[in-house]
Amino acid sequence: MKLLENKVAFVSGASRGIGKGIALELAKHGAHVAFTYRNSQTEAEAIEKELSALGVKAKAYQSNAADFTQTQTIVDDVIATFGGLDIVVNNAGITKDNLLMRMNEEAWDEVIDTNLKSVFNVVKAAQRQLLKQRSGSIINISSVVGKSGNPGQANYAASKAGMNGLTKSIAKELGSRGIRCNSVAPGFIETEMTHGLTEEQKKLWLENIPLKRAGSPQDVANLVVFLASDMSTYITGQVINVCGGMQT
Repeated sequence: MKLLENKVAFVSGASRGIGKGIALELAKHGAHVAFTYRNSQTEAEAIEKELSALGVKAKAYQSNAADFTQTQTIVDDVIATFGGLDIVVNNAGITKDNLLMRMNEEAWDEVIDTNLKSVFNVVKAAQRQLLKQRSGSIINISSVVGKSGNPGQANYAASKAGMNGLTKSIAKELGSRGIRCNSVAPGFIETEMTHGLTEEQKKLWLENIPLKRAGSPQDVANLVVFLASDMSTYITGQVINVCGGMQT
């Protein structure tokens, strides 16, 4: 059964990893997918073809997620091209890890702007259409680090904690118009970003996971599809972990 037949989805940061997994799973359930990428046009074009092969409309947009005006232009084009907007997934994100004493202002600002300001940009740009429809699901991809903190990731943890607070505020502001907003907080997920970890680092992560395995982008995408669908119409303002039990 396709849960999202003919819905229109917008996914930021979908050229690889979790974002790519989300875009593909949305398309498998019948959603037309517009998505953004930062640098790799080759990867984006390949994903666009992969999505189209699933029988849905797809379009890639190169984007600086932190740029408000650019985001507004892209969202306006998505609405015009696809004829509406039903699902918004904010996945654009970067890391610039360092201990706070060694972290410079540029690393702080870039992570906050890309990970947190981008959510403001997208929701601000999309909300007029969602309010007009009196429906929609906004899903923000956060992290368990936004709930627990993590040494060497003060900027990243702050951006994700801010995202969780923003999620709850959006849910309260837009709920009366039938618009839902939730955060998904992944734990240790095997992506390109984790491939650089040593075996010892991976072992330490796995020791703290009750299920004793890393998650996959598919694990995150499955929850996103549920939150995007009519199966979750009474769920809003929540931060839901996908972490194998490492944080409860």
